[in-house]
Amino acid sequence: MMRDATDSRQDAILQSALRVFATYGFRKTSMNDIANGAGMSRPAVYQHYKNKDEIFRRLTQIYYDQAADALATVFSAHRPVTETLHHAFDAQVGDMVEALLASPHGMELLDTGERTAADIKQTGEDRLRVLYADWLKQQAEHGRIDLPDTPEQVADVILVALKGLKTTVSSVPQLRARLAAFASLIGRGLEAA
Repeated sequence: MMRDATDSRQDAILQSALRVFATYGFRKTSMNDIANGAGMSRPAVYQHYKNKDEIFRRLTQIYYDQAADALATVFSAHRPVTETLHHAFDAQVGDMVEALLASPHGMELLDTGERTAADIKQTGEDRLRVLYADWLKQQAEHGRIDLPDTPEQVADVILVALKGLKTTVSSVPQLRARLAAFASLIGRGLEAA
């Protein structure tokens, strides 16, 4: 399917915005910065997005769509429980969160998501929770894991812990190491005896 010129312009705006937000932070980024990075005029950017909040909301939606697709792919593969969790956590973090965390403005950008896109984040987290819960339920039904609680409650604990890990690290390598340790801990704790 061919993408039209509007799609490619929107992609350029979004890619520019992600780079500029990571470089300057949300508050110090102007629509002019985003336009320059996208190789277009500021009025041209306004034809697609009314302000940087709307751009940030779109980036948040893209993150959750990509994370949900990546998790669905991971959960459809047949791997050991701990390995699946490791891949799921890596997939959920994705390139966009890595770019934000690698930025000196990472915490500001994560906070901006809470302020400007709380509804999108809630819907996205709910989607991810369902994916985890469905996978956990399937694993329990096949006797691969023992659940200490309902699949939904275990999925909720996993998502809350992942959120905490993202907000308490100082680097992407540190996050990756903690995700691996968490996957191992959760996987071993859930694996059926």
